[in-house]
Amino acid sequence: MILPTRSVLRPHQPPRSLREAWLALTGLSAVFLFEMLDTSILNVALPTIGRDLHASTLALSWVTNAYAVVLGGLMLVLGAVADRVGRRRVMVVGLVLLGVASLATAFVTSAGELVAVRAVTGLAAAMTTPGSMALAFRLFDDEGLRVRAITLISTVGLVGLAVGAATGGFVLAVAPWQILLLVNVPVAALAAVAIRLGVAPDDLSERHSEPPDVAGGALATITIVLALVVPSLFVDGGARSWAAWSAAVATVVAAVLFVLRERSTAHPMLDLALVSRPLVAGGLAYKAAAGLAVAGLGYLVTLQLQLDRGWSPAHAAVGLLPQVAVLVAGAAFVGPFVRRVGLGRAAWLSSVAVVAGLAVYALLGTGSYVWVALSLVLVGAGLRVVGVVAGMNVLTGLPAERTSVGAALVDTASQVASAVGIAVGGTFLAALFADDLTSGAWTPAQTADFRTAVALAAATLTVLAAALVLWAFLRTRATGPRA
Repeated sequence: MILPTRSVLRPHQPPRSLREAWLALTGLSAVFLFEMLDTSILNVALPTIGRDLHASTLALSWVTNAYAVVLGGLMLVLGAVADRVGRRRVMVVGLVLLGVASLATAFVTSAGELVAVRAVTGLAAAMTTPGSMALAFRLFDDEGLRVRAITLISTVGLVGLAVGAATGGFVLAVAPWQILLLVNVPVAALAAVAIRLGVAPDDLSERHSEPPDVAGGALATITIVLALVVPSLFVDGGARSWAAWSAAVATVVAAVLFVLRERSTAHPMLDLALVSRPLVAGGLAYKAAAGLAVAGLGYLVTLQLQLDRGWSPAHAAVGLLPQVAVLVAGAAFVGPFVRRVGLGRAAWLSSVAVVAGLAVYALLGTGSYVWVALSLVLVGAGLRVVGVVAGMNVLTGLPAERTSVGAALVDTASQVASAVGIAVGGTFLAALFADDLTSGAWTPAQTADFRTAVALAAATLTVLAAALVLWAFLRTRATGPRA
């Protein structure tokens, strides 16, 4: 960490370098580290948790789903709240809640109690996750510093994602699983103190002052929660599941009601005119394409390496390292690349790399592992850039008083698209592979069915991601090179 030149930033005086903002960036990086580390470090402990708490398969699935659904469902609403009452204030309150919820893990005695703790943790994450990008964006006036700051924060998080599973496995060898969640307590405390001291209070002129749209917030939450649950229902029940199709219809109805509400009310929670701005709409589409690709590809490759190629879990984890290496090492190239080509061109070029990676996997992924590695590298390289510039475009295209809800929109688009990406893979496998995937040695016909399902799922993801990228490119090309 670079040594500071000052301890606390003075209000309304933007820092002129990352060095001057070291304290704020430390806190914001800790927030993103928690988000990336939390899920990956917990997944490896699920078998241990199941044995310790005598949890069913359904209960274990909700240990992770409760966090994801609450986080995705409430980010947009809490982003709107942060724009009204203060981004730093909501961030600090969320970090305190995170510390309390994580501390409660030490007293959990049943799967139901752990699910409740994870739901509260998701609430805390919904208060803090969008704020990390929003506060980093508002911290600086200079566009180059904003790109560097968001790149730094995301790099710290990606390191956490890369080491999460290995760290979790090591800890479980010497300590109880509760330690994996209790580690959030010091992380939350560090982040709260650093942000409280390093980030100036919100300028009143940059707060959203309109009355809250309670009905719009409720409809937005219902729509997003349903959109996150529907993909899981399709994965579990297949394309013929009545529950999945019923939930899908309910999602569409809730979305239509939300749009009607926001168009008719005088003070909408989410001004659809702002969302339709080229920079905002294009940035969200680029982010959704990346989320769709990364989640869908990760799901398919993980299953393929272990079930089709017969690799052990540890070997499969090594097989995913090319993407992890690109994500972490690519931080040094994001800033220079964006400066050279501009935000707009960087967004569509990196998104094209994501689509190319999916296309390689769809066409050649069932052959040599070399093609799998190439697809992982292309998607990882594209994500490393678009993860920064798509968010930058969205926040640049919104008024200052809507920064938090803009960051929440970016994260929500990624969450929903990730769920859809996994659902596409799961649905094709459920439809084309008749038997249990984990039943043991496959017949040649089963192997052929699996590979056909993987290829069709990857091709579908390629088409969906390409459509999003093309739409975003056409939407933003008239905004000029700075877009």
